[in-house]
Amino acid sequence: MDDIVKQALAKWPNVPSCTGWLLLDRRGNWRMRDEAAQANGSAGEPIRHEALLGFINRNYAVDDSGQWFFQNGPQRVYVELGYTPWVVRLSLDEAAALVLNDHAGSAFEPVAVFVDDQGGILFTDDSTPPRVAVLHDHDLEVFADHAALGDDSLSGTFRWNGAADLPLQKVPRDEVAARFGFVASPAALAASASSGGKA
Repeated sequence: MDDIVKQALAKWPNVPSCTGWLLLDRRGNWRMRDEAAQANGSAGEPIRHEALLGFINRNYAVDDSGQWFFQNGPQRVYVELGYTPWVVRLSLDEAAALVLNDHAGSAFEPVAVFVDDQGGILFTDDSTPPRVAVLHDHDLEVFADHAALGDDSLSGTFRWNGAADLPLQKVPRDEVAARFGFVASPAALAASASSGGKA
């Protein structure tokens, strides 16, 4: 977290949080959701400003209940997730070794790989707790080139840079958030809480 954010939190510790205004989409793009986007359920406008993107990525974290947020100075902005809290890109470097980077630009070292019932590929790393990331759909061909897939494409193994092959584990898409302990929609959770769980 940036020092300027820590200083703002110390100076103004009780600024109310907000939900619904920021989305991380399925391809790792940050999107701003104004009132109209929230009202009609659209993804919102992509954020293109490089300095702002860097600021969001550096100050992206999770609370104890599994809600991901961007700490914008003293205000916590809870993030709506298009799928998982992290999105990764898979590519080959100059030596033809596989490279996996998250949407914030950091290396992601996979220790397990999952396939959902819609053909989405997810990885976890060895963090505590493990981060879960969905593979950008543009990189499925690179993944397939380094995997031995079963006839159903939902089983097999993934060859990760000479390490032991990682077996593909099946996971239903609608169980991913619960299995990996994150909240996909803090806004829906807040609405449910304010209506006494009747949302």
